[in-house]
Amino acid sequence: MILPIVGYGHPVLRKVGENITEEHPELKQKIADMYDTMYNACGVGLAAPQVGNAIRLFVIDTTPFSDDEDLELDEQNQLKGFKKTFINAKIILEEGEIWSFNEGCLSIPDVREDVFRHERITVEYCEEDFVMKTEVFEGLIARVIQHEYDHIEGVLFTDKISSLKKRLIQKKLKNITEGKTFQDYRMRFVAKKGR
Repeated sequence: MILPIVGYGHPVLRKVGENITEEHPELKQKIADMYDTMYNACGVGLAAPQVGNAIRLFVIDTTPFSDDEDLELDEQNQLKGFKKTFINAKIILEEGEIWSFNEGCLSIPDVREDVFRHERITVEYCEEDFVMKTEVFEGLIARVIQHEYDHIEGVLFTDKISSLKKRLIQKKLKNITEGKTFQDYRMRFVAKKGR
């Protein structure tokens, strides 16, 4: 089922997600719904807070990035078909070069800004079967994970830009809070007025 995506300004986007167990109600259905919602919105990642659940769960599928001809063939191949569910994730190490990439967010439509992140991360997490794993990720895969991980920590990519850039997008953010934005997917806004 395709769920509405929570827009900027909603309090759930600022909550630190809670760890969950295998007994979490309808977990498999929630994960399936999150993938459906992400694909419907043409995203490469979606975190549970973005669909109104303050839990430590996010899903990613970096396949759309694999079409970028500016990337090396090895990286294109890594991105193609990289689909993974992260439960109770914890980034335990960020390392390597800090690099910039123009990021957007399904909860903040029509806003894109350059964000600096580490090129390599080590993550502890559970997959859907709740087997704990520790893995190292690099490049765009690491970036997508870091972006979604921020969501379960109550952090948005707009928190990572300069105060000048924040002032420049302030009107856009206010419009999103009020539901004065148009996108090709369903959204839920905190203070929609007059429409």
